[in-house]
Amino acid sequence: MNEQKFLSSLTTLAVGGPARKFIVATTEAEIIAAVREADAAGEPLLILGGGSNLIVADAGFAGTVVQIATQGYTAPSQDSCGGASVVVQAGHNWDDFVHQTVLHAWSGIEALSGIPGSAGATPVQNVGAYGCEVSQTIASVRTWDREHNAIRSFTNSELKFGYRESILKATTVNGSPRYVVLTVEFQLLLGRMSAPVKYAELARRLEVEPGQRANSLELRRTVLALRASKGMVLDPEDRDTFSTGSFFTNPIVTTEIAAALPAEAPRYPAGELVKLSAAWLIEQAGFSKGFGLAGELQHEKDDAGTPPRASLSTKHTLAITNRGGASAEDVLTVAREVRDGVERVFGITLEPEPVLVGCAL
Repeated sequence: MNEQKFLSSLTTLAVGGPARKFIVATTEAEIIAAVREADAAGEPLLILGGGSNLIVADAGFAGTVVQIATQGYTAPSQDSCGGASVVVQAGHNWDDFVHQTVLHAWSGIEALSGIPGSAGATPVQNVGAYGCEVSQTIASVRTWDREHNAIRSFTNSELKFGYRESILKATTVNGSPRYVVLTVEFQLLLGRMSAPVKYAELARRLEVEPGQRANSLELRRTVLALRASKGMVLDPEDRDTFSTGSFFTNPIVTTEIAAALPAEAPRYPAGELVKLSAAWLIEQAGFSKGFGLAGELQHEKDDAGTPPRASLSTKHTLAITNRGGASAEDVLTVAREVRDGVERVFGITLEPEPVLVGCAL
């Protein structure tokens, strides 16, 4: 299926110019055929899932965009000792899959409710929230290896998961991922109680102690409410949700750098290093919720006198939002102001979490 598409219509941030060639792949065979054709022609390739972690340049993408639209999941095995082995297609909506696991009493990923995008994207970024990461429950990932023109499966240990990292993200061919995710296998426990609740705010809302379990359905409802309060659940009526979610990753620094910060700065153990809160750094550097809406930007108006079309979310300082009609460059202008401001105040450079295509911070 070929048609011209503006990528702004396929991303949650709603920015991005046209794709030179656009293909919707609804089966595994179609995914492989489209990728092989692009590679054989030497064309730039962009793999698109739910478009929730993507910023595409205003000029668009001068190559082939393959939207993975495979659907469904199966549970090849279930038993009281080993739990449930559940295989989900890469194009399946992630939050729908999480909801289905809760309804089936498959426990382990309920804290990842409300995250937009597709299931196939989750192992690439090692998606995580509220003390849970997909690396904790992924058993294997089945991929198409573009370099060897063959199916390749990875076990959990082979995926080399880290904070928002995996071998799937780190290994590229001509600037795009070498491995195209086809299916993801999760190993989940059986039962209607959640995995241990690790995130303090979530535990308070559920009225349990950190490390205790809660009813999975109640935990899902609570997570959805928390995310919605921060503009992190997609809502066409709420401009704060027109974003890529958290724009910056939480910095991981040496103990010496962490010790130089004010005592009240949040710190979390990360092996021999320390994870900091990007949101705290942004706020303490002087950037409040809604930054960009009140003329704070250095270039807050274009030649026609139009006010900024992008800003920090009015609900959460980690998200950069499209207030209506924003370009990719509008969004990046806000991001640069925030990044540079944090670096001036704290000497720490924030790194973007979304994938930037044809543009740079």
